Amino acid sequence: MKLMAVFQEIRWPFRFVACATVMFFSLTIGQVTLAQELPKQPPAPSPTVDQPQPAQTPVAPTEQSSGETERPLYGLQGVLVETLSGQQVSSQSIDQQFNPASNVKLATALVALQTFGPDHRFATGVWTDGTVDKATGKIQGNLYISGRDPSFHYEHAIMIARELNRLGVKEVTGDLFVAPGFTMNFSSSAQSSGEQLYDTFDSTLRTGAATRAWDYERAALKDHSSMESVPSLAVMGGVDVSPVAPNAKLLLTHKSSKLVDILKVLLCYSNNFMAARIGESLGGTEAVRQHLISRLGLGPSEIRLSSLSGLGINRVSPRVMMKIFRALRTELAKHRLDPSDIMPVAGIDPGTLEDRFTGLQWRGSVIGKTGTLVRTDGGASSLVGQMKTASGEVLLFVIMNQSGSVSRFRENQDYLVMLIQNTRGGPRAFDYKPVTMAMQLSHTESSVAVSDEYEPKPKQ
Repeated sequence: MKLMAVFQEIRWPFRFVACATVMFFSLTIGQVTLAQELPKQPPAPSPTVDQPQPAQTPVAPTEQSSGETERPLYGLQGVLVETLSGQQVSSQSIDQQFNPASNVKLATALVALQTFGPDHRFATGVWTDGTVDKATGKIQGNLYISGRDPSFHYEHAIMIARELNRLGVKEVTGDLFVAPGFTMNFSSSAQSSGEQLYDTFDSTLRTGAATRAWDYERAALKDHSSMESVPSLAVMGGVDVSPVAPNAKLLLTHKSSKLVDILKVLLCYSNNFMAARIGESLGGTEAVRQHLISRLGLGPSEIRLSSLSGLGINRVSPRVMMKIFRALRTELAKHRLDPSDIMPVAGIDPGTLEDRFTGLQWRGSVIGKTGTLVRTDGGASSLVGQMKTASGEVLLFVIMNQSGSVSRFRENQDYLVMLIQNTRGGPRAFDYKPVTMAMQLSHTESSVAVSDEYEPKPKQ
């Protein structure tokens, strides 16, 4: 009831809200904080892990009809904007905890880079418990597939068929078995993934979608010679889920693109499946949480994770999210990488930021990660990243909203970023050359077996 009373106090007419917001940002120089330029609000309830505080900053105006702008806009908000040196530019409710939604993926990406390194490749092993008869082009026995590649897709299955063809294998007389952890085409079911793999191996069963994926990738790589033949592997038996047989021998290893490229696709499209799969390879949600607490010097109550994709009830404050983003920038810099190497560049890269900051001046001036949960916590939306201003200055920002309209929250986030850029002379695009997303997952490697090692061990 107390929280509802606070909500009643902040229901300003939207037109007035717009004026107040503009007033604040026109005066935001140096370390002025959001709360300093706003009408005074009644005391808010004490912060808890589960409930962030009501927004003390008016939410930004949108280009709606006159009727729309008269409506009040509700919600909770936390904001933290800093210079690269750590000087605070703007702040609001920075120690209150919000649901970051898919910005949890930034934490997952950070731990993955710190654990595996950007050049890590996920391996898929191809095994048999039979013999290879090159005279007939047959494997007399069963075929086993193992591995936990989160990016394994149609084109990778066809590549394995091609590599087996190069070894002189075109048919398997026995069954196809996929390991319990194997997945394909973002399916969490090993059985379904095995069935898709079975069909994709065989050109007579291959779907049009699989063929198009292969052709598109080969064209993107300008590998026209591979399109002159049709890879095909016929499995005469059935398909099932089973660990690799103890007596099986490794035939070849297929390795994914580098982790840095996988993260770029994951974060551009905010792919929940890929994030969850990478999280599993890191030991799961609690292992990642403990890693963050240890590496970032957090208190146990400062971060709460129920998933590594951002689904569900997660809790983090703007201050802690800024620590995560700064640590991610530092880790990337160690490898001479930039946030744009794994995060979407607004208005340029496809995915969640493709249609935001698309104006001629703003296109390419924001690198960020979105977070969206339409129903959880009454609607949660966040935007975390960095912006560039006309002078070349880079500012880091965290904007977290909750308990309101997700679409209006997004408009507000964009508005706040652009206003901050305008107080510093306007926006300026980052130096960035986009790469086709298909290319990100195309730089795979395949090798004939030389040992029994098929899954690279995590770096210690």
